[in-house]
This record gives sequence, structure tokens and C-alpha cells, in this order.
Amino acid sequence: MGMEAPFRNKNMLNPQRKLINLYRIAPMMGWTTRHYRYFFRLICKKAQLYTEMLTTGAILNSSQRDRLLSFDESEKSLAIQLGGGVAADLAKAAKIVEPYGYSEINLNVGCPSDRVKSGCFGAILFKEPSVVADCVAEVCAAVKLPVTVKTRIGVDDYESYAYLTKFIQEVSLAGCQTFIIHARKAWLQGLSPKENREIPPLNYQWVYQIKRDFPHLTIVLNGGIDSLSAAQAHLQQVDGVMLGRVAWYNPYLFAELDALLSPQKILMIPNRTSIVLNYFPYLEKAFISGENLSPLIQPLLGLFHGVAGGRRWRQKLSEILQGRNPLIEIKEIVHEIVSRFSEKP
Repeated sequence: MGMEAPFRNKNMLNPQRKLINLYRIAPMMGWTTRHYRYFFRLICKKAQLYTEMLTTGAILNSSQRDRLLSFDESEKSLAIQLGGGVAADLAKAAKIVEPYGYSEINLNVGCPSDRVKSGCFGAILFKEPSVVADCVAEVCAAVKLPVTVKTRIGVDDYESYAYLTKFIQEVSLAGCQTFIIHARKAWLQGLSPKENREIPPLNYQWVYQIKRDFPHLTIVLNGGIDSLSAAQAHLQQVDGVMLGRVAWYNPYLFAELDALLSPQKILMIPNRTSIVLNYFPYLEKAFISGENLSPLIQPLLGLFHGVAGGRRWRQKLSEILQGRNPLIEIKEIVHEIVSRFSEKP
């Protein structure tokens, strides 16, 4: 079994975990944009949202920080994910970020892309727990926001339960109380980022064991979770779950989550047509103000996943991106959808 850790208590899961943090939507580059997050909040209020990863360089050197960091009030609770491996730069970036109203600063120690390898951050940091600990300590000293770490269970040849335990222990002593653990190792050579999400086998047992060995920490499981029933099963072992691609390809899966997390309240579950109608004014305003149409449309693509006519919905949206009068065409498809999908609330 794993190496003994401080405060070990096999029979105790964290009794103080907050419902709002039971379910988290993973930060995904190019996908969890502010437009997607606004759209997702029309479906679900209680899942914790994360920004795309922002590098310290992008924040420190940006000439348009407000555009980069500001977000709609409806997106809360929203955490920001930072990419960086220099403690001083992360602390400076955190100070800049804090006034914007984020609920959490998350350090990326899991992304295996070429970009993060060349910049010495992301998954490569897993090999340097003392560096990660220094980064966490400086950010914790710089801001009042909670600092969390998203990591893999292993990277390249750094793959053993004993090493993972050492990493968690050293970083937690620096001030990190929440670890989001992708239950796959990453290969920095030979696999693409997409392959790193699919090929290395899942090892949920290690993450479960980390929770048992560190009961005082909040442990969130990530990787391969594609349904709420699977998520609920994992929640018997850990404090939270993080879901990624399924939230993009089938966002309506989360329509019942608010009611699930608040069984004592009578909550209306939004239907798909009402979500489209509520999103359109935001889309229209953003497009008129100069936003690119594609990232505004893309969050809608998966809304009718698994529903008869869903393929036509995606087709029509793709055609709109090629059209000359997109707002008129969007209004037409919204009208078609409202009449075609007569769902009950």
C-alpha cells in the first residue's frame, strides 16, 4: 500500500466538502471560453467552472488584461487556471488576477502539450515537486484565494504510488489543500495531447488511495468520467469529480445536476429550446460588438446531442458560419428549433 502520511484515518472522508465543489468542469484550451461558460450557466448553476489555462506570460505582458481576465457575473463560481513554473511570476500573476473575483487559483501540473514542455510548466513540473511547492507557497503568500493543483498520477518514468504520495505530501505542506488528479500518467514524448487523454490506462485506485492516505486534503478525481451516474459512484471514494469532454459534446447532461444537488428544493430543469432562446441575446450582443461568430456558435453544437434532429441542428449551425447574414440565419434556426423541439419544461 501507499506510504504513511500525516493525519491518516482510513475511515474518514472529508465531511466539510461543499456541494458546489462536488462537480467541476475541466479547463479545456479553446473550449471553456467565456462564451461557453455563459452558455453552460444557462444549463447548470452549481458545477464549478474553470477558465482555459492562462500562462503567467500572457497575464503579465497583456496590454488588454480586462478583456483577458474579466467575466460575466453569471459565470461564478469560476476558478482560473494558471500555467507557469516560476514562483515569482506566478505570485505576480495571482495578484493581478485576484481583484477580478475568481473563486480559486489552479496551477496546471498536468498538461502534456509541446507548448508547456518548452515553457517548463504543465506536466513536466510533476518531476519537480519542490518547484511546485515553491510556486504554491509564493502564490499562497501573495493572495487570499485558495490555491489548488491539477496533476497526473505520473509522468514518463516518474510513475509509482510512492512518488505520487511524495508529490502530494510536499506540495500540500506548501499550502495546497485541494488536488485535482487526472487518473492517467502522461508521456511527454511519443503521444499527442489527445492520445495522452485516451491511451494511458486509467488508474482510479491510486486516486482513491490518496484520499485514504490524506483524509485532511480535498481530492478531486478527473479522467474518463462520462456520466453523472459514474461521477456519483466515484464520489463514494473522493471529495469531488471533474468532467471534461462530455461537458462540451453533451452539455445538456448537466441540466438535472442542480436539482440533484438540491433535493430539498423544487427546481425547474431548463429545456433545450429555452436555453437556446436565453443564449441568443448574449450571442447577438457579442457578435454586434465585434466578437468572432465561431466561438459564439460552437458551445451550441452539442446541445441536442442524442436527440432526434440533433444532426440537422449541428449541420445548420455549421452552415451559418459560412453565411452572409449570420444573425438573420441564427434567428431562423432558433425559430425552427423552437417549433421543432416542443419539449415540456
